[in-house]
Amino acid sequence: MVGVSHSSSSEIKEYIQDSWESNTTPNTQENGGISFKMNNKWLSIAIFMALYINLSRGYSALEDARIIAEYKKSIQSKPDELNHAEIARKLVHQTDWAAVGTISQKPAIKDYPMVNIISINDNDGQQKSTGRIQFLLTDLDFTGADRKVNNRTTFLFTDEQRLHCSQAIPSTDPMEPKCARAVISGQIKKLDKDSPDYSPAEASFIKRHPAAENWIKRHNFYLCELEIENIYVLDSYGGPQNIKADDYYNIKLE
Repeated sequence: MVGVSHSSSSEIKEYIQDSWESNTTPNTQENGGISFKMNNKWLSIAIFMALYINLSRGYSALEDARIIAEYKKSIQSKPDELNHAEIARKLVHQTDWAAVGTISQKPAIKDYPMVNIISINDNDGQQKSTGRIQFLLTDLDFTGADRKVNNRTTFLFTDEQRLHCSQAIPSTDPMEPKCARAVISGQIKKLDKDSPDYSPAEASFIKRHPAAENWIKRHNFYLCELEIENIYVLDSYGGPQNIKADDYYNIKLE
């Protein structure tokens, strides 16, 4: 939350002191003390200072909770917006790539997180969504080399990959919770080339990513699949939702 600009405490003190001296009238009391009668100008200053203190309080957890509650109430009549598993499936299906994190094996950054861009495919031979996240790797690349030592990984999918947030009217910043994202973690499984499912899966991948045919021929790329262990979906205010893999796979996309 952006508040008003803040003056230093010394500036405020000096302003109050000057205002006090120039805008009060002393009255002598019987006991020898001094009281001050406040005129209209000083009253205005007091109101201003009260407003300043109120506006400069900044973030309010209660106000944040109120906004979240109102937002959830406003979408109760739209259950599809709260179907987090379906949102995850749609994000995976509509995007052609993911930001992929692994634990780096490069000496310069060993054991640091490494992020890469990986083309993905979730279609079967008829180009229908299965939810299965398949992708090509090579041991010449970051992710392929990391997989050989530690095959744990996380894939990030976001609605902004199709510019559905920044180019919407009104636009939404990609970091806003309403710009949906799915964070899918699991283990990388290298698929068996001798399996009867391998060639159809490879053909489906190439249909979606024609350049992959050259990757396979020239750079020894091999087909892999993400064995999903955990899914987080952030698609509204109130924090991420934890989705079961079974619920994700059970979604039927038209």
